[in-house]
Amino acid sequence: MIPSSLTLRWAALAATVALAGCVTPGGGIVSTGGNATAATGAAGGGTSVNANANLQRCDAPLGTLAVDDGRDKEWWASYGRATQVTTIEPLIRLAVQQSNCFVITSIGGARTESRIAAITDKQRNSGEFRAGSNQQKGQRVAADYYMEPSIIINNDSTGGLAAGIGGLLGSRNRNLGVLAGSLESKVSVVTLTLFDIRSGVQLSISEGNSTATNWGAALGAFGPSAAGGLGGFSRTPEGKATVAAFMDAYNNMVISLRNYKAQEVKGGLGRGGQLKVGQ
Repeated sequence: MIPSSLTLRWAALAATVALAGCVTPGGGIVSTGGNATAATGAAGGGTSVNANANLQRCDAPLGTLAVDDGRDKEWWASYGRATQVTTIEPLIRLAVQQSNCFVITSIGGARTESRIAAITDKQRNSGEFRAGSNQQKGQRVAADYYMEPSIIINNDSTGGLAAGIGGLLGSRNRNLGVLAGSLESKVSVVTLTLFDIRSGVQLSISEGNSTATNWGAALGAFGPSAAGGLGGFSRTPEGKATVAAFMDAYNNMVISLRNYKAQEVKGGLGRGGQLKVGQ
């Protein structure tokens, strides 16, 4: 029989792990609420289903949008290795469409754009498709704006949780001590930048941040059965935090865009500006 004191410690540990498992952004969205990421549900046109309740929304779309997939950026390779996350673009697209702030185009996602171009070319030029398929030039919708995601800080430790949990568990159980020693809080800081495609002017930039807890390294101490039972807590917590950070950044951007006012320069944009050099 398991001593009652150890049972209570296990119960307290489970509660601590459950609380630590929440991915907490810097504002807006409180946590993943038990979902895999902070971006949830579905979108169809201007209709959203099971979206995160804290996602900011627009009454009507502001224009068409190209979302960069990030794959050619300098941060992508190291981020993928650290988190085992294969892509973030679809979750950003999901939140953007659910918000009804933009109509999203395929432009910006290099892989998606390439596949659509290949399908279009085949249907238009192969001669194998039925007449009336309506595959002519001039049907694609142009993007008005371009959104660029960037990860500024990822997987940065903000301090261990071992002291509090270690005291809770005591020193008699080595495995529990290993788990306590492996718990630490991680932070993700990201930005979203919005450009006007025709002019190249930056219209908006926002920061988002989130924290998560990483305890995957400790699961091996309990053996396969325990690792299986706690496996849900080890699934790329830093990746979940990054998605939540992007949701936080997007919320901040939507709030600023709802109050958008164009920057005006006396004499017109790109015509010399007001900061003159001396003679």
